[in-house]
Amino acid sequence: MKAGVENKPTYQELLLQNEKMRVELAALKRLVFGQKRERFIPEQQDNQLDFLRSNSSKYSSVQKEQISYTRRKPKKKSKKHPIRQALPEHLTRHDIIIQPDEDVSKMKKIGQEVTEELEYQPPKFYVNRYIRPKYARSQEEGIVIGTLPSRPIEKGIAGPGVLAHLLISKYVDHLPLYRQRQQFKRLGVELAESTLCGWKEKSYELIKPLVDLIQTDVLNCNYIMVDETTIKVLDPRLKGKTHQGYYWVYFDPMGKQAFYNYQMGRGRDGPEKLLKNFSGYLQSDGYQVYDEFTSRDCITGIGCMAHARRYFVDARLMDSQLAEWMLFRIQKLYAIERYARKHQLSPEKRYEERQKSSAPVMKKMKQWLDEQVISALPQSAIGKAIRYMLNRWPYLENYLLDGRLEIDNNLVENAIRPIALGRKNYLFAGSHDGAEHAAGIYTLVASAKLHDIEPFTYLKDILSRISDHPYKKLYQLLPKNWTKNNNTSLLMT
Repeated sequence: MKAGVENKPTYQELLLQNEKMRVELAALKRLVFGQKRERFIPEQQDNQLDFLRSNSSKYSSVQKEQISYTRRKPKKKSKKHPIRQALPEHLTRHDIIIQPDEDVSKMKKIGQEVTEELEYQPPKFYVNRYIRPKYARSQEEGIVIGTLPSRPIEKGIAGPGVLAHLLISKYVDHLPLYRQRQQFKRLGVELAESTLCGWKEKSYELIKPLVDLIQTDVLNCNYIMVDETTIKVLDPRLKGKTHQGYYWVYFDPMGKQAFYNYQMGRGRDGPEKLLKNFSGYLQSDGYQVYDEFTSRDCITGIGCMAHARRYFVDARLMDSQLAEWMLFRIQKLYAIERYARKHQLSPEKRYEERQKSSAPVMKKMKQWLDEQVISALPQSAIGKAIRYMLNRWPYLENYLLDGRLEIDNNLVENAIRPIALGRKNYLFAGSHDGAEHAAGIYTLVASAKLHDIEPFTYLKDILSRISDHPYKKLYQLLPKNWTKNNNTSLLMT
């Protein structure tokens, strides 16, 4: 036997390597050219669709029925032109009267034609001048002058509207400060970028008490979703490189509040500090750091079915029959969830529906996994999908314990999306403090949007009021309690 022959890979090893490369190539093609969503459309619809239809017609997204009747055949009509969408009524109308060229003084007006045109005027800056007349008391007893109202930045030139626009443009519309500076310059106001950075930092200092209140609210509830994402941060200790920081997002689905926490790493230090007194349900993906917390008696771990499904979507290219078997069952579970949302079932009714319809499906899925794991190759795509789901099974089935729980972690992943969009535009945070400030602003803006509050209106209002607002009543300014202050009085719920 020649030297080195024994080191040649076997046929089975080459087969697995080929499969792995095909899966990676398909994933890269999908990443570059394909859609990001994981919509499942079956190729074979005979026996599989029978499974979905059996005893579950109420969960079908499209209900069908056959109706037969006799009607007169209408005459062919000319093709109608599409109706133009009416312009919103709240927009200001500027009436422009166009009279005929000839003399109409002796004519009788019988009506008018109105044509509406949508127009745009760039926003503009204006200056508030606080003019306070001085009065001298009689007999030289002093001077009387009006009290200057509190302003967001003491002795600063920025009003609450400018500060709110600055924050919304960066953290909602994802415009870096240097682009905003160029916009301001086009509007006739030239400001240094350092000035804009200073305004952003001062704004964060004003809203930080509200961020702390949201943090307390979220961590004191008994059901939290958690996920993390990356952010590049400039660090003077790393010349020519950026530090890889992390935003940890804690989401309260019941209270509709999201709390963003910046940490320099992805280790357990950050969540360990925040979750040390937490008890209840903790829903997450398969990251092992979370498993250390769910091992506590006071915390019940909830898995994410969307993550488990993703493995079978990737395995579908190599083994469509086995992958589709599982994808159909997962599709059935999501159909039940859609039914519950559509009919606005209470947590109690949702729990009953899951025990009746979802639990049997989960039981069949577990039996199938136990059978297939014996024959599935560990390094194959389908083998990895089966083993991932089996390893996470105790957490995946826990969503059946309570009607308040969600089947996946998608709500907190939706809360992370603004960060993903933002870092594509501003690329990195200028410092670790800057990343922490951004986390606080994301917290307030995301919580406002979760309560269907227009974020600019909200930020402008609280920035104009928070300096004078009583600290013990600060909770009134949280998005879940906020009522806009139309005048100088506090209109609170």
